[in-house]
Amino acid sequence: MADVFERKDQSTAEYDLSLVPTWSIALAAVLFVGLQYLFHFKMPHRHGELLPMRIAMGFFWGSALSSYALLAGYVSRDVKRRNMSAALWILMVLLMPAGIGAIVYFLVRQPIVSRCPHCSSELQSGDNFCPQCRFQTAPVCGQCYRGVAITDVYCSNCGHDLATDGAPSRLRAYHDE
Repeated sequence: MADVFERKDQSTAEYDLSLVPTWSIALAAVLFVGLQYLFHFKMPHRHGELLPMRIAMGFFWGSALSSYALLAGYVSRDVKRRNMSAALWILMVLLMPAGIGAIVYFLVRQPIVSRCPHCSSELQSGDNFCPQCRFQTAPVCGQCYRGVAITDVYCSNCGHDLATDGAPSRLRAYHDE
C-alpha cells in the first residue's frame, strides 16, 4: 500500500518538475555559476579581504537571479495550460521590477482549463456537465444537479437522498450514457 502512495507522490513530483522547462534550468545554472565567478574572480579584491562578504553576496545574488529564471520558465509553461497570452505574461514577469509581474500573474491567473473526456471541448472549473455534449464530468445530485462529493449521502444544497437515485448521478461521473 505504501508503494502506491510513493509512486503517486513520485509521479506528482515529476509532473511538477516538468512545468519548469529545461532552458530555464540551464539558464538558472549559468546565472548562478556566472555570478559566483564574478564575485570571486572578477571583482577587485586583496587576498582574504572581505571574503565572507563576497561569498554571501555571490550566493545571495546567484540564488536570486537563478530563482527568477526558474520562475520565468514556470510562468512560460503555466500560461499555456491556462490559455493565457504567453508573450504578455513573460514580458510582465521579466520587465516589472522586483518580481511584481510574477506576483500579479499569480493573483490574476485563470483556472486550469480541462477538456471533456467525451468531445474534448474546453470546460471551466466547476462545470458538472459539458456545455457541448451534456457529458457528466463530475458527480451531481439527481434532483438539483449541483455538485456533490462521491461519498455524500444527502445533497448539501437541497437535502435530496442521493441513495434513491436509480443509477446514482453521483456515481456516474465519466460514464458514457
